[in-house]
Amino acid sequence: MFQDDGADDSARITLPEMSDPHHAVSHLDDRRCLEGMTAHNTPDSSRLAPATNVVVIGGGYAGTTAANHLRMRADVNITLVNPRPKFVERIRLHQHVAGNYDATVDYGTLLGEGVRLVVDNATRIDIAARKVELASGVALDYDYVIYTVGSIGATPASVPGAAEFAYPIAELEMAQRLRDAVDELHPDAPITIVGAGLTGIETASELAEQGRSGTLVCGGQLAPSLSGPGRRSVAKWLARHGVAVLEDDVVAEVRRDAVVFADGAVRPSALTIWTAGFGVPDLAATSRLHTDALGRLLTDETLTSVDDPRVVAAGDAAAPSGQPLRMSCQAAGPLGAQAANTVLSRIAGTEPAGIDQAFVGSCVSLGRHAATAQLARKDDTPVNYYIGGRLGASVKEAICRGTLWGLRREASKPGSTFVIKGGKRPSQPTLEVVTES
Repeated sequence: MFQDDGADDSARITLPEMSDPHHAVSHLDDRRCLEGMTAHNTPDSSRLAPATNVVVIGGGYAGTTAANHLRMRADVNITLVNPRPKFVERIRLHQHVAGNYDATVDYGTLLGEGVRLVVDNATRIDIAARKVELASGVALDYDYVIYTVGSIGATPASVPGAAEFAYPIAELEMAQRLRDAVDELHPDAPITIVGAGLTGIETASELAEQGRSGTLVCGGQLAPSLSGPGRRSVAKWLARHGVAVLEDDVVAEVRRDAVVFADGAVRPSALTIWTAGFGVPDLAATSRLHTDALGRLLTDETLTSVDDPRVVAAGDAAAPSGQPLRMSCQAAGPLGAQAANTVLSRIAGTEPAGIDQAFVGSCVSLGRHAATAQLARKDDTPVNYYIGGRLGASVKEAICRGTLWGLRREASKPGSTFVIKGGKRPSQPTLEVVTES
């Protein structure tokens, strides 16, 4: 279905040795790939304007796609700011925890020629001065910003001990810390996984396949995004592999060696993994841009910030019309291309299009040899059909490989990101939850 091919050497970047390891900048030729150009092309060379500077903040699925897609114009200087020197395959972090996959990829194999990578943290967007301030003290001038900072792991302050003793998994450093903690455990030590969404199920499954004793606490329902048949297929696999599923129980407190439930029951837990929910970085709020209650940047349907037409957002940290799409790489890649198209339209002086993308389903891996691939309607509601077992695992693996293939394809042929259209979007924005720092 998909294959993970190597990138053309012309799309490779090199991170040089630098005196400050927190601010490494790639250096590339000024050449631009001209393949796949459309109406966004630059006008006749006799009327060329100065190059447009676009800073993409965040190098995940949305940001990497956006940076590569911007290369449809030859007169755009593209800078990608990311806190890590490597791309993180977040959809494989549960494998990283289990020790069977690295989950990082060299950006040199993913970014198109001419994209400059700056390894640093963005601390503030100064929309008045049009600068992105970095933790290193450097400030990047921009004409447009594409805000793709993604999502982060979060533990609720309302659950005592969760922040101190529980292990989130949503970020590379968190997964590495969790992997070290798992390695130190006795093989029979009890592990509790809080949260029975796709991440929680995949984490529990990987550990169960290694013979670890795990309890999955659902807090209401196992795999709520799946259909009834899909949920039953997951439940059967977990039962066969010794994972205890507590569907209705809710964790009220996390201790160093136990979890306390809402009914007062206490269960031993040598390691507690928290997968119940995500947060987003506070960059938009600290930049005094309007956000929703979670902190996602509020935009219109063209992904343009409600505060500034030169700020465009995509991925997990964007809330178009106050109604964000599901956090997923399935949504992030097309949204990254859409955000780039909005910027390219504004450069060209044309009206940007609104969001038009749909979902096809979701996949949850069950160890290395099974999975449940849930099919869905375009509005992301599940249908009563899924692909399970080894065939499901093949589908899941093809999708994971296909995400990298898609990034490399966009790097070599800008404009090639495939978008399934027809998803339902609001006719009116819902902005009641707007907050401002």
